[in-house]
Amino acid sequence: MKIAPCILALSLVGLTACTTTTPTVGYHPRHKATWDTPETVVVTYHVQSGQEALFPLLLERAWKIYRHEDLVRSEPHVIVREREDDGKMRYVEVFTWVSHSAPDHAPPDVRAVWNQEMSACEGRNGHPALEGGEVELVLPR
Repeated sequence: MKIAPCILALSLVGLTACTTTTPTVGYHPRHKATWDTPETVVVTYHVQSGQEALFPLLLERAWKIYRHEDLVRSEPHVIVREREDDGKMRYVEVFTWVSHSAPDHAPPDVRAVWNQEMSACEGRNGHPALEGGEVELVLPR
C-alpha cells in the first residue's frame, strides 16, 4: 500500500500492511475503496523554523478530517514532539488507517491539509520533510 500520492510525491515511501486485526472485506461509500486489513503507520514530520505554532493545528485538522471521512481508527493515535540535535522541532505520529487503500483514496480536503503539512516541513540531516512507514502494533493488542 502506498501513502496517498500527495505525500508520496513529496518524499514518502510506500507503506505496507500491518495485520494486527482480522481482515474486513467490503465497500465503504465514504472513501470508495475496497476494505482490506488495517494499516498502522508512523509518520515523522521535520517542522521548519517559524512553523512550530502552526504545525500542531495542522495535525489536529488532519485528524478531524480523517475521522469525519472514516479513514482511520480512533485508536491508537499518538503524537509526540521532540527537538532534534540542530534544535529544530520534529513531530512523530502513530495511527491506523482503516485499510491499506484508505489514504490512496483520500478526498480533496485530506489532500489539501497534506499539502499544508508539507509546506510547513523541510528535509534536513539527510531525511525528507516527511517520512514514515508501516509499524507493528505491539501494545495494546
